[in-house]
Amino acid sequence: MQELGNAINESLSDSDRIAEAIGEIKRSGYDVFLVLEATIGFNKREDEEEASVMEASFDTSTKIKWTNQDHKFLKALKISTDEER
Repeated sequence: MQELGNAINESLSDSDRIAEAIGEIKRSGYDVFLVLEATIGFNKREDEEEASVMEASFDTSTKIKWTNQDHKFLKALKISTDEER
């Protein structure tokens, strides 16, 4: 994650376009500071063979396949499926 942060910082520092824009602002009499916020998420991938798939039916014509990731997401939202009850 640190390496990704360094790469983003370097690419901003090396950008001629950003340097020109900052230079123009400074020439207009302003001090410049740049603060960027990035949210970077990581999610461990599951092997396709290991991913469990469950089916839930809401009526006779509708079926949904749930993966482990679906269950984790729903659990985080405090939503349970019929199989979990």
